[in-house]
Amino acid sequence: MGIIKASRLIYDYIRRDEDDHVEEVNRAIDGLDLDIKAGDFVAILGHNGSGKSTFAKQVNGILLPTEGTVWISGMNTTDDDHIWDIRKTAGMVFQNPDNQIIGNIVEEDVGFGPENLGVPTDEIWRRVDESLAAVGMTAYRLKSPNKLSGGQKQRVAIAGVMAMKPQCIILDEPTAMLDPNGRKEVIRTVHELNKKEGITVLLITHYMEEVIEADRVIVMDDGRLVMDGTPREVFSRVRELKDYRLDVPQVTELAYELKQEGAELPDGILTIEELTEHLLPILQPDEIQEEIIAGSESEI
Repeated sequence: MGIIKASRLIYDYIRRDEDDHVEEVNRAIDGLDLDIKAGDFVAILGHNGSGKSTFAKQVNGILLPTEGTVWISGMNTTDDDHIWDIRKTAGMVFQNPDNQIIGNIVEEDVGFGPENLGVPTDEIWRRVDESLAAVGMTAYRLKSPNKLSGGQKQRVAIAGVMAMKPQCIILDEPTAMLDPNGRKEVIRTVHELNKKEGITVLLITHYMEEVIEADRVIVMDDGRLVMDGTPREVFSRVRELKDYRLDVPQVTELAYELKQEGAELPDGILTIEELTEHLLPILQPDEIQEEIIAGSESEI
């Protein structure tokens, strides 16, 4: 069993009237089976209403299954005795950092979580130092969060979760409210935490470019898992992704369109460098290639 496991998971949003009678039932997750290994960077994609954010809240125990089971490090999320251990294991970063930042200065905010867990004072400050260093925000520790950019605020929110020493961080569309530079800051920070600290990352996003370096990409639609594979495997299925009302990275779409026009290109191209490498032999006649090679050899 991985660090996150869902078995036959069903979750219904139920609306009741004033007399507590059921008025409406909307199924957000429908029979989901999923197993995520510790240390993996997993991206979850899906259009609005696909169930991806509902699943994120299941992992943190914010929502509990209507049917089925979710385990976090072997702990059942419906077990009241383990709910705080589950939330220490799986930390949550939300879309709007302003909803998660409560301290008057950055270091106070980062220390708030471990203080609530009863961590000794000396250990709290050690964790604050480590967490701020990990997200590149040490220089801002005495600043007011109100003076920070959106990307910086989100990094502080991530540091606050890290200070609680989770094994897994769930990020629910953490860059949705940021400009392109802020998005790059946050995604770079999360990748560094995954690689250097070994933290399992569950990234929910609708920005396709943010997931090309993930270990695994999961696509959800109407509460079901409909695709599961590496970024290259998933983004090779351009037409299917379009059917699920999803985009693909711009370079992937360009390569797909060129291939439709007859260019001999592989499926699932993910970067500009990769596309350039495959296009050069197509665009350059053999004799030009030979001259380039000859010229390179004469310079050696």
